[in-house]
Amino acid sequence: MGAEAEAEKHGTENEKPSPNSITVAQFLSWKRQKDADESARKAEAARKRAEDIAAGTVQMNGRELFLHEPWVFDDTRL
Repeated sequence: MGAEAEAEKHGTENEKPSPNSITVAQFLSWKRQKDADESARKAEAARKRAEDIAAGTVQMNGRELFLHEPWVFDDTRL
């Protein structure tokens, strides 16, 4: 079973690409754009959350409280 037999078996020889196929460059471009959009969305959400915490409109979770007010967790000051 050589390369020709494998090509016949999978039907890849003399086959035209499907109309929905994309190139690797197109995929990588789309992926970079998608990742950039997602990171921008996450950064905007984090910025808004920080503003809301500073304004006191939302309650902080434990990690945020520890980062912003570490004295709350200091047991040595009792």
